[in-house]
Amino acid sequence: MPELPEVETTCRGISPLVTNLPITGVRVHDARLRWPVPVRRLEQRLPGSSFVSVRRRAKYLLLDTGRGHVIIHLGMSGSLRVVDSDTPLEKHDHVEILLADRHSLRLRDPRRFGAVLWTEEDPALHKLIAHLGPEPLGPDFTSEHLHRATRKRRQAIKSVIMDARTVVGVGNIYACESLFRAGIRPGRAAGRLSRMESQRLTAEIRQVLKEAIHAGGTTLRDFANSDGKPGYFKQSLYVYGRENEACQRCDTSIKRRIIGQRSTFYCPDCQK
Repeated sequence: MPELPEVETTCRGISPLVTNLPITGVRVHDARLRWPVPVRRLEQRLPGSSFVSVRRRAKYLLLDTGRGHVIIHLGMSGSLRVVDSDTPLEKHDHVEILLADRHSLRLRDPRRFGAVLWTEEDPALHKLIAHLGPEPLGPDFTSEHLHRATRKRRQAIKSVIMDARTVVGVGNIYACESLFRAGIRPGRAAGRLSRMESQRLTAEIRQVLKEAIHAGGTTLRDFANSDGKPGYFKQSLYVYGRENEACQRCDTSIKRRIIGQRSTFYCPDCQK
């Protein structure tokens, strides 16, 4: 599933290729995504305009035309690429936005859990975005914020940092890796974190996500970035997907357990 680093990689990849180019048309080949694609609205509002900016909020891409925003979510398996307009359609290419330079922005989504929506209000007020917590790489995600968010909570700390109301974009892979680096067991009650541990975990979340963005994301079964090349952060994983392998720090076997219905990987010696 594309997580924050993969979405950020996509954002940075497509932005210089689509910004300020006139939009000449929209083709919706299958509107049956997670929510129905507003075909008529896109066809009425996009042609003749251009994207003045492309940015990311959590796992949403916000493409601003100056009079409204296209909101795109990649879902479980989606990818967004800029290709020549005459490139043959693939089976799961559901939406494409045609550009004046004879290129098109195409959403490929095999499982159709993604979304292409339109809003003319501030996207920060949109019902899918308004409730979201701070960006993990932004100034509002501090150790004090995390410490406050965990007080009196019995829920596992891994579940808390994966909750988008606490902080956005910390998916399963990055939660496991951040907790390992911070030396914190993923199943510990969030309310037991000390201020020092909150500070350490905040720093590691930031660092892990920065490294993953720099590497172009993590190579998963269905993800490729905006130029079709896979990310390389998988080569840097300490625990995720390494059950029964030796910990790279202490040689203890990596364990796996289910937390919040997600496979969770940790080192029983390095993490307390």
